[in-house]
Amino acid sequence: MSVTGKHHTLHTIAVAAPAATVYGIVADVTRWPQYFAPNVHVEHVEREPGSERIRIWATANGEVKAWTSRRELDAEKLTVTFRQEVSQPPVAVMGGRWAVTPVDEGHCTLELHHDFSAVDDDPAGERWITEAVDRNSAKELAAVKELAELGAELDELVFAFEDTVRIEAAGADVFDFLNRADLWPERLPHVARLDLREDVPGIQVMAMDTRAADGSTHTTESVRVVFGKDRIVYKQTTVPALMSAHTGAWTIAETDGGVYVTSRHTVTVRADAVERVLGEGRTVADARAYLHKALSTNSTTTLRHARAYAEGRRG
Repeated sequence: MSVTGKHHTLHTIAVAAPAATVYGIVADVTRWPQYFAPNVHVEHVEREPGSERIRIWATANGEVKAWTSRRELDAEKLTVTFRQEVSQPPVAVMGGRWAVTPVDEGHCTLELHHDFSAVDDDPAGERWITEAVDRNSAKELAAVKELAELGAELDELVFAFEDTVRIEAAGADVFDFLNRADLWPERLPHVARLDLREDVPGIQVMAMDTRAADGSTHTTESVRVVFGKDRIVYKQTTVPALMSAHTGAWTIAETDGGVYVTSRHTVTVRADAVERVLGEGRTVADARAYLHKALSTNSTTTLRHARAYAEGRRG
């Protein structure tokens, strides 16, 4: 429905998990890129008890959008209200509320309310926003349900690790190597193909074919957000079959005479693909070890070549 340009939507889902568990997933926005397909990256701008300002990068109808929101969290009422402070066209204003309603000790209902209007009440803009809200809300509710119903199993499926090297060179040269991913097919032996698009400065959308140690090739698609000259964060929007989510970051820290460069990965194993990909009888632990080795090998290879490139420029 619409009243003076304001539209309201409600999406709801039943969850076979305690209300407190569901609220915890909604409240911890830092893990949303790992949990929710549309979310690429989230950062806190301000944070205090019961209130936070966050910066979000997310996909909407195939486009990458970024905005700043204020969130108010009420753990007693099991609600999180949100309001975009700075929106991107075609959105003029956007807000809403997550609400968890207990049914019994092991079941609850999750509601996601949105209210919004389009710039100049443009009908095309309204349709674009409605389609994006419907698509993303359905994905987010389904993800919360799946995660909450996993219970303790979730802790086994999600894991993180990092690799760090010291490079005796200028951080700007290391950053140049990592930022110019379009040149990786020329610079990295495990990259067979890479298509990169940067329509908005600092937001890179790329598709890459990577060669594995066994000779197979894996295709991934990613969105990267570039921060200054010392950090690039990313989310794979298309992942290999053994994962359901993969996020990461490249960070550069200045030190005497050089820099420390770190590659960090956070991975969610797709449990129902483990035996299909790795073979009968293989476990989630096997999948974690396999993915850790594969990703770490690619990261350390990239870091070694970045070091050779940057130290060569210094020489």
